Amino acid sequence: MNDAQYPHKSPLYPSRPIVVVGGGVAGLEIATELGRLHRREPLLHPPVKLIDRDFAHVWKPMLHTIAAGTRDVHQQQTPFIAQASAAGFSFEPGELCGLNRKSRAIFLAPYKAPDGRVLVPARRVTYTALIIAVGSQANDFGTPGVAEHCHTIDSRSQAEAFSAEIRIRILQCLAEEELEGITQDLSIAIVGGGATGVELAAELIGLADAAEAYGGHGLRSCIHITLIDSGTRLLSAFPQNISDAVQKRLENLGVRVLKNVRVAAATTHGFTLGDGREVSASLRVWAAGVKAPEFLGTLDGLQTTRTNQLVVRPNLQTTLDPNVYAVGDCANLQYEGEERPLPPTAQVAHQQAQHLIRHLPEFFRRDVPVPDFRHRDFGSLVSLSEYDAYGSLGKTGLLKGTTFKGWLAQFSHVLLYRSHQARLHGFWRGGMLWLVDLVNARLRSKIRLD
Repeated sequence: MNDAQYPHKSPLYPSRPIVVVGGGVAGLEIATELGRLHRREPLLHPPVKLIDRDFAHVWKPMLHTIAAGTRDVHQQQTPFIAQASAAGFSFEPGELCGLNRKSRAIFLAPYKAPDGRVLVPARRVTYTALIIAVGSQANDFGTPGVAEHCHTIDSRSQAEAFSAEIRIRILQCLAEEELEGITQDLSIAIVGGGATGVELAAELIGLADAAEAYGGHGLRSCIHITLIDSGTRLLSAFPQNISDAVQKRLENLGVRVLKNVRVAAATTHGFTLGDGREVSASLRVWAAGVKAPEFLGTLDGLQTTRTNQLVVRPNLQTTLDPNVYAVGDCANLQYEGEERPLPPTAQVAHQQAQHLIRHLPEFFRRDVPVPDFRHRDFGSLVSLSEYDAYGSLGKTGLLKGTTFKGWLAQFSHVLLYRSHQARLHGFWRGGMLWLVDLVNARLRSKIRLD
């Protein structure tokens, strides 16, 4: 990548900042905490710049609720510009497209309006340290038709697009019944039996139940959901008893579960399975597999895996450049002696973010090397909308491997999000946001009706 191709340099700070690319769970927490340090002691801590192609942050484990329309994205998102002003970092919209490690510079593609107009030209941004936290996306494994015929729920815009589509389809069902007295069925097929697919299936049932309460009589019986997974059980990262309990609960809610089947192709009418069977679906969602964005494989020779993740050392530095770090889903960290790398979960992303927040300031102030990151497995949680929730404790603590369900699991799931809000906004403001949500739950409709 040639520096001369990108003459526009960011004017926000004369000194080289710590640049964080990606405003997800890890990226925004890092930018927020390091930005606060710079604001308090600007002579001791370098400035911080956050770069993201979007203008607002949404907690990724919540995207399935936004997709189903059971949560309003405008109430849950955190605008980057507002967060930057509050926390003391700068925000620049853009999409990473290149890296020059020798000159410590990244290159941002032109920022375009939906109609194709260039709003901001291509830019060159220099850094003192680069932290890449661009997350992950579903992996279609090259399955024919997926890109053309399936929704994915990897970003705020994708979740909103699916939400708009599901509302249109529901209105069509209700209009058919009103005008002709004939109920039109709505079939939805979801590929992927991990947390996203399972929680989305339950949330769509919750959407149908709530819509019936607002006059959509008979809607629940019109919506048919099929959950398809290539594994022998749902939620393979969870203990067997939770997988079995979740499948039973979903089936009791009316979800058809197909396990141990491979999807051969996606079409305009549904999915073709590996054994030749057809699964009809007017709406198709692909929530299987995980891979990092493909552009990571083009970043000035940085080592990546076949799923585009940046390979990092135990201290989260990339293997070929100590000035470039990677955290969260886009990073591949496999400890010596372990069979698999760390899983791409919000828990891992948060812990890696806290590790850099804790140790990078000492590195810049006193040249103390960043120590190795050690992941602590606290367990996993899955929520089936308002119907049920399940949890398992991890390998840390006194009750290792214990499973639990019901209100305790549901409350624990809520606390994950609220603790994330508290880290971004502070304890008191985070608590006020929780209170506002509780009030809105009483005053506003349970689903999006606009």
